[in-house]
Amino acid sequence: MALHDKFGRQITDLRISVTDRCNFRCVYCRSADPENYRAKDEILSWPELYRLAGIFKTLGVRKMRVTGGEPLVRPGVEEFISHLRDLGVEDISMTTNGHLLSERCARLVSAGLQRINISLDSLDAAKFERITRTKLFASVMNGIDVVQASALAPAKINAVLVRGINDNEVQDFAVFARERDVVMRFIEFMPLDADHHWNRSLVVPAAEVHRRIHARWPLEEIPHHYSETARKYRFADGAPGEIGLIAPVTQPFCGHCSRIRLTADGKIRTCLFSKEDHDLRSLLREGAGDEDLVTYITSVVMEKEEGHRINEKDFHPPNRSMVFIGG
Repeated sequence: MALHDKFGRQITDLRISVTDRCNFRCVYCRSADPENYRAKDEILSWPELYRLAGIFKTLGVRKMRVTGGEPLVRPGVEEFISHLRDLGVEDISMTTNGHLLSERCARLVSAGLQRINISLDSLDAAKFERITRTKLFASVMNGIDVVQASALAPAKINAVLVRGINDNEVQDFAVFARERDVVMRFIEFMPLDADHHWNRSLVVPAAEVHRRIHARWPLEEIPHHYSETARKYRFADGAPGEIGLIAPVTQPFCGHCSRIRLTADGKIRTCLFSKEDHDLRSLLREGAGDEDLVTYITSVVMEKEEGHRINEKDFHPPNRSMVFIGG
Protein backbone atom coordinates (compact mmCIF):
# COMPACT_ATOMS: atom_id res chain seq x y z
CA MET A 1 0.00 0.00 0.00
CA ALA A 2 1.22 3.53 -0.74
CA LEU A 3 0.17 6.92 0.57
CA HIS A 4 -0.80 9.50 -2.03
CA ASP A 5 -2.44 12.91 -1.87
CA LYS A 6 -5.05 14.24 -4.30
CA PHE A 7 -2.31 15.91 -6.34
CA GLY A 8 -0.67 12.55 -7.04
CA ARG A 9 2.32 13.04 -4.75
CA GLN A 10 3.48 9.89 -2.95
CA ILE A 11 4.33 10.29 0.73
CA THR A 12 7.51 8.38 1.52
CA ASP A 13 9.10 10.60 4.18
CA LEU A 14 7.93 10.98 7.80
CA ARG A 15 9.35 13.42 10.35
CA ILE A 16 8.70 12.07 13.85
CA SER A 17 8.98 14.57 16.70
CA VAL A 18 9.65 12.63 19.89
CA THR A 19 9.63 15.64 22.24
CA ASP A 20 8.65 19.30 22.33
CA ARG A 21 11.48 20.01 24.78
CA CYS A 22 14.76 21.62 23.81
CA ASN A 23 17.82 22.83 25.66
CA PHE A 24 18.35 25.69 23.16
CA ARG A 25 16.18 28.76 22.56
CA CYS A 26 17.19 29.71 19.02
CA VAL A 27 15.84 33.09 17.96
CA TYR A 28 14.31 31.77 14.71
CA CYS A 29 12.44 28.99 16.53
CA ARG A 30 11.61 29.66 20.17
CA SER A 31 10.63 32.54 22.37
CA ALA A 32 13.07 33.80 24.98
CA ASP A 33 10.20 33.83 27.45
CA PRO A 34 9.45 30.72 29.48
CA GLU A 35 7.04 28.39 27.69
CA ASN A 36 4.83 25.65 28.99
CA TYR A 37 5.78 22.26 27.65
CA ARG A 38 3.07 19.75 26.96
CA ALA A 39 2.30 17.60 29.99
CA LYS A 40 4.03 14.24 29.81
CA ASP A 41 0.76 12.36 29.33
CA GLU A 42 0.03 14.53 26.28
CA ILE A 43 3.20 13.33 24.55
CA LEU A 44 3.06 10.04 22.69
CA SER A 45 4.58 7.20 24.68
CA TRP A 46 7.32 5.08 23.14
CA PRO A 47 4.93 2.13 22.62
CA GLU A 48 2.53 4.49 20.81
CA LEU A 49 5.36 5.78 18.63
CA TYR A 50 6.50 2.20 17.94
CA ARG A 51 3.01 1.26 16.82
CA LEU A 52 2.56 4.30 14.56
CA ALA A 53 5.99 3.84 12.98
CA GLY A 54 4.98 0.30 12.04
CA ILE A 55 1.72 1.50 10.49
CA PHE A 56 3.46 4.21 8.47
CA LYS A 57 5.99 1.63 7.30
CA THR A 58 3.17 -0.56 5.94
CA LEU A 59 1.87 2.53 4.10
CA GLY A 60 5.07 2.85 2.09
CA VAL A 61 7.00 5.35 4.21
CA ARG A 62 10.67 4.56 3.52
CA LYS A 63 12.42 7.44 5.27
CA MET A 64 11.92 8.39 8.92
CA ARG A 65 13.65 11.31 10.59
CA VAL A 66 13.68 11.60 14.39
CA THR A 67 13.29 15.23 15.49
CA GLY A 68 12.17 17.36 18.43
CA GLY A 69 12.48 19.83 20.05
CA GLU A 70 15.84 18.30 20.70
CA PRO A 71 15.38 14.51 20.38
CA LEU A 72 18.37 13.62 22.54
CA VAL A 73 16.85 15.19 25.67
CA ARG A 74 14.26 12.39 25.78
CA PRO A 75 15.56 9.11 27.21
CA GLY A 76 14.93 6.14 24.95
CA VAL A 77 15.86 7.61 21.56
CA GLU A 78 18.46 4.94 20.82
CA GLU A 79 15.94 2.19 21.53
CA PHE A 80 13.42 3.87 19.21
CA ILE A 81 16.00 4.03 16.42
CA SER A 82 16.74 0.34 16.96
CA HIS A 83 13.02 -0.33 16.59
CA LEU A 84 12.92 1.57 13.29
CA ARG A 85 15.89 -0.47 12.08
CA ASP A 86 14.19 -3.72 13.09
CA LEU A 87 11.05 -2.62 11.24
CA GLY A 88 13.15 -2.42 8.10
CA VAL A 89 12.93 1.35 7.60
CA GLU A 90 15.25 2.08 4.66
CA ASP A 91 16.53 5.48 5.74
CA ILE A 92 16.79 6.49 9.41
CA SER A 93 18.06 9.96 10.24
CA MET A 94 18.00 12.54 13.00
CA THR A 95 18.07 16.31 13.36
CA THR A 96 19.83 17.59 16.49
CA ASN A 97 21.43 20.72 17.91
CA GLY A 98 24.57 18.66 18.51
CA HIS A 99 25.06 19.48 22.19
CA LEU A 100 24.83 15.84 23.38
CA LEU A 101 26.33 14.19 20.30
CA SER A 102 29.85 13.57 21.50
CA GLU A 103 28.62 11.27 24.28
CA ARG A 104 25.77 9.66 22.31
CA CYS A 105 27.16 9.24 18.79
CA ALA A 106 28.51 5.70 19.21
CA ARG A 107 25.24 4.48 20.71
CA LEU A 108 23.23 6.10 17.91
CA VAL A 109 25.35 4.40 15.26
CA SER A 110 25.02 1.04 17.05
CA ALA A 111 21.26 1.53 17.20
CA GLY A 112 21.04 1.93 13.43
CA LEU A 113 21.12 5.66 12.75
CA GLN A 114 22.30 6.24 9.19
CA ARG A 115 22.40 10.02 8.70
CA ILE A 116 22.47 13.11 10.88
CA ASN A 117 21.72 16.81 10.51
CA ILE A 118 23.26 19.21 13.01
CA SER A 119 22.09 22.79 13.45
CA LEU A 120 24.90 25.34 13.53
CA ASP A 121 23.96 28.94 12.84
CA SER A 122 27.28 30.65 13.50
CA LEU A 123 30.96 29.80 13.56
CA ASP A 124 31.57 32.64 16.00
CA ALA A 125 31.15 31.53 19.61
CA ALA A 126 29.75 34.85 20.84
CA LYS A 127 27.25 35.09 18.00
CA PHE A 128 26.29 31.43 18.45
CA GLU A 129 25.46 32.23 22.07
CA ARG A 130 23.27 35.16 21.03
CA ILE A 131 21.39 33.06 18.47
CA THR A 132 20.88 29.96 20.64
CA ARG A 133 20.79 31.75 24.01
CA THR A 134 23.21 29.12 25.33
CA LYS A 135 26.92 28.84 26.06
CA LEU A 136 27.33 25.46 24.38
CA PHE A 137 29.32 26.31 21.25
CA ALA A 138 32.33 24.17 22.20
CA SER A 139 30.20 21.10 22.89
CA VAL A 140 28.45 21.41 19.52
CA MET A 141 31.75 21.72 17.66
CA ASN A 142 33.08 18.71 19.55
CA GLY A 143 29.96 16.78 18.58
CA ILE A 144 30.57 17.57 14.91
CA ASP A 145 34.15 16.30 15.22
CA VAL A 146 32.93 13.06 16.80
CA VAL A 147 30.36 12.54 14.03
CA GLN A 148 32.99 13.18 11.37
CA ALA A 149 35.09 10.38 12.85
CA SER A 150 32.11 8.00 12.84
CA ALA A 151 30.02 6.03 10.35
CA LEU A 152 27.61 8.99 10.20
CA ALA A 153 30.10 11.14 8.29
CA PRO A 154 29.69 13.35 6.42
CA ALA A 155 27.43 15.33 8.73
CA LYS A 156 24.88 17.70 7.25
CA ILE A 157 25.32 21.06 8.96
CA ASN A 158 22.19 23.24 8.82
CA ALA A 159 22.44 27.03 9.05
CA VAL A 160 19.32 29.19 9.01
CA LEU A 161 20.44 32.52 7.60
CA VAL A 162 18.85 35.67 8.99
CA ARG A 163 19.70 39.03 7.47
CA GLY A 164 21.73 41.16 9.85
CA ILE A 165 22.52 38.26 12.19
CA ASN A 166 24.63 35.65 10.42
CA ASP A 167 24.41 36.41 6.68
CA ASN A 168 27.96 37.77 6.78
CA GLU A 169 29.24 34.23 7.50
CA VAL A 170 28.29 32.61 4.18
CA GLN A 171 31.86 32.31 2.93
CA ASP A 172 33.07 31.26 6.38
CA PHE A 173 30.58 28.40 6.30
CA ALA A 174 31.84 27.43 2.83
CA VAL A 175 35.39 27.31 4.23
CA PHE A 176 34.06 25.14 7.06
CA ALA A 177 32.63 22.71 4.48
CA ARG A 178 35.92 22.58 2.57
CA GLU A 179 38.09 22.15 5.65
CA ARG A 180 35.87 19.68 7.54
CA ASP A 181 34.46 17.77 4.53
CA VAL A 182 30.88 18.30 5.70
CA VAL A 183 27.68 19.03 3.80
CA MET A 184 26.96 22.69 4.57
CA ARG A 185 23.28 23.44 4.07
CA PHE A 186 21.85 26.95 4.02
CA ILE A 187 18.15 27.23 4.86
CA GLU A 188 16.04 30.29 4.18
CA PHE A 189 14.45 31.85 7.27
CA MET A 190 10.78 30.80 7.44
CA PRO A 191 7.88 32.35 9.40
CA LEU A 192 8.01 29.76 12.18
CA ASP A 193 9.58 31.81 14.98
CA ALA A 194 7.66 31.99 18.25
CA ASP A 195 8.16 35.76 18.62
CA HIS A 196 6.71 36.40 15.12
CA HIS A 197 9.52 38.74 14.10
CA TRP A 198 9.78 37.18 10.63
CA ASN A 199 9.47 39.43 7.65
CA ARG A 200 10.65 39.07 4.08
CA SER A 201 13.51 41.53 4.51
CA LEU A 202 15.18 39.08 6.93
CA VAL A 203 15.26 36.28 4.33
CA VAL A 204 18.61 35.66 2.62
CA PRO A 205 17.66 34.12 -0.75
CA ALA A 206 19.38 30.88 -1.74
CA ALA A 207 20.32 32.47 -5.08
CA GLU A 208 22.29 35.13 -3.20
CA VAL A 209 24.10 32.47 -1.15
CA HIS A 210 25.01 30.59 -4.33
CA ARG A 211 26.25 33.77 -5.99
CA ARG A 212 28.46 34.70 -3.05
CA ILE A 213 30.06 31.26 -2.73
CA HIS A 214 30.35 30.69 -6.49
CA ALA A 215 32.21 34.00 -6.89
CA ARG A 216 34.93 32.73 -4.58
CA TRP A 217 34.86 28.97 -5.27
CA PRO A 218 33.03 27.96 -8.46
CA LEU A 219 30.30 25.41 -7.78
CA GLU A 220 29.04 22.49 -9.87
CA GLU A 221 25.50 21.22 -9.36
CA ILE A 222 25.10 17.61 -8.21
CA PRO A 223 22.11 15.70 -9.64
CA HIS A 224 19.41 15.19 -7.02
CA HIS A 225 16.15 13.29 -6.66
CA TYR A 226 13.13 15.43 -7.59
CA SER A 227 11.63 15.17 -4.07
CA GLU A 228 14.79 16.31 -2.26
CA THR A 229 14.49 19.71 -0.63
CA ALA A 230 18.10 20.80 -1.20
CA ARG A 231 19.86 21.79 -4.40
CA LYS A 232 23.33 20.28 -4.02
CA TYR A 233 26.70 21.52 -5.24
CA ARG A 234 30.32 20.38 -5.16
CA PHE A 235 33.39 22.59 -5.40
CA ALA A 236 34.70 22.71 -8.96
CA ASP A 237 38.31 22.73 -7.75
CA GLY A 238 37.88 19.27 -6.25
CA ALA A 239 38.01 20.42 -2.62
CA PRO A 240 36.18 18.31 -0.04
CA GLY A 241 32.76 19.26 1.22
CA GLU A 242 29.41 20.02 -0.32
CA ILE A 243 26.96 22.93 -0.37
CA GLY A 244 23.20 22.50 -0.08
CA LEU A 245 20.65 25.27 -0.65
CA ILE A 246 17.11 24.97 0.73
CA ALA A 247 14.82 27.73 -0.54
CA PRO A 248 11.25 27.25 0.72
CA VAL A 249 10.53 30.99 0.51
CA THR A 250 12.06 32.07 -2.80
CA GLN A 251 11.97 28.75 -4.70
CA PRO A 252 9.20 26.62 -3.16
CA PHE A 253 9.43 22.89 -3.82
CA CYS A 254 5.88 22.03 -2.74
CA GLY A 255 5.03 20.39 -6.07
CA HIS A 256 7.43 17.54 -5.29
CA CYS A 257 6.82 17.32 -1.53
CA SER A 258 6.92 13.76 -0.20
CA ARG A 259 6.80 14.63 3.52
CA ILE A 260 4.40 14.67 6.42
CA ARG A 261 5.05 15.22 10.11
CA LEU A 262 3.99 13.57 13.35
CA THR A 263 4.18 15.96 16.28
CA ALA A 264 5.23 14.91 19.76
CA ASP A 265 1.65 15.17 20.98
CA GLY A 266 0.38 12.86 18.28
CA LYS A 267 -0.88 15.17 15.56
CA ILE A 268 -0.34 14.71 11.83
CA ARG A 269 0.78 17.84 10.01
CA THR A 270 0.67 17.56 6.25
CA CYS A 271 2.71 20.75 5.79
CA LEU A 272 4.98 22.83 8.00
CA PHE A 273 2.48 25.65 7.54
CA SER A 274 -0.73 23.66 8.00
CA LYS A 275 -3.59 25.48 9.67
CA GLU A 276 -4.93 22.25 11.10
CA ASP A 277 -3.48 19.39 13.10
CA HIS A 278 -5.03 15.95 12.67
CA ASP A 279 -5.34 14.08 15.94
CA LEU A 280 -3.95 10.54 15.96
CA ARG A 281 -3.38 10.43 19.70
CA SER A 282 -7.07 10.40 20.56
CA LEU A 283 -7.70 7.56 18.14
CA LEU A 284 -4.83 5.58 19.65
CA ARG A 285 -6.04 6.08 23.18
CA GLU A 286 -9.66 5.36 22.36
CA GLY A 287 -8.70 1.86 21.19
CA ALA A 288 -8.69 2.29 17.41
CA GLY A 289 -7.50 -0.75 15.49
CA ASP A 290 -4.73 -0.64 12.93
CA GLU A 291 -7.24 -0.60 10.06
CA ASP A 292 -8.97 2.41 11.60
CA LEU A 293 -5.65 4.22 11.91
CA VAL A 294 -4.74 3.38 8.30
CA THR A 295 -8.09 4.70 7.09
CA TYR A 296 -7.66 7.94 9.05
CA ILE A 297 -4.04 8.52 7.97
CA THR A 298 -4.94 7.84 4.35
CA SER A 299 -7.83 10.31 4.44
CA VAL A 300 -5.69 13.02 6.06
CA VAL A 301 -2.87 12.64 3.56
CA MET A 302 -5.33 12.75 0.65
CA GLU A 303 -6.15 16.33 1.71
CA LYS A 304 -2.52 17.49 1.94
CA GLU A 305 -2.17 21.11 0.87
CA GLU A 306 -1.00 21.92 -2.65
CA GLY A 307 1.57 24.36 -1.23
CA HIS A 308 2.54 26.42 1.80
CA ARG A 309 1.31 29.81 0.44
CA ILE A 310 4.14 31.82 2.06
CA ASN A 311 4.18 34.07 -0.99
CA GLU A 312 0.43 34.65 -1.10
CA LYS A 313 -1.09 37.91 0.16
CA ASP A 314 -3.46 36.12 2.52
CA PHE A 315 -0.73 33.96 4.12
CA HIS A 316 -0.80 33.66 7.90
CA PRO A 317 1.89 31.76 9.83
CA PRO A 318 0.86 28.60 11.69
CA ASN A 319 -0.12 28.82 15.34
CA ARG A 320 2.75 26.50 16.34
CA SER A 321 6.41 27.40 16.15
CA MET A 322 9.07 25.05 14.84
CA VAL A 323 9.93 23.59 18.25
CA PHE A 324 6.39 22.21 18.56
CA ILE A 325 6.09 21.02 14.96
CA GLY A 326 9.39 19.18 14.69
CA GLY A 327 11.97 19.57 11.93
